[in-house]
Amino acid sequence: MSVLTVNESTFLSEVGKKRVTLVEFGASWCPPCKVLLPILDELGDQYPDTVGILTVDCDKSPDIAAQYGIMSMPTVILFHNAEPVEKLIGLRSKTVYEALIAKHIVKF
Repeated sequence: MSVLTVNESTFLSEVGKKRVTLVEFGASWCPPCKVLLPILDELGDQYPDTVGILTVDCDKSPDIAAQYGIMSMPTVILFHNAEPVEKLIGLRSKTVYEALIAKHIVKF
């Protein structure tokens, strides 16, 4: 599996490992989050060397969720060099996430 679950002690080190990182903020009880996980797996397989794919369980890491203003789940934030640059709230299609990644791989 190419998606890595991070917590408050591992988030900062992992979000900066790749130039572009997609982080999903969700919870184990969230139905749309469960739908999103296979999409994230596919994205991780598509971009194994260029994009990091992380998940944060907001129930287990509330400080990270609060730091990034997470109010709804799932929320996906795209980071460039560990800095947030895009935020998508709610479940989107795989093509939306692909377009977001492509935009930032080319842009940066």
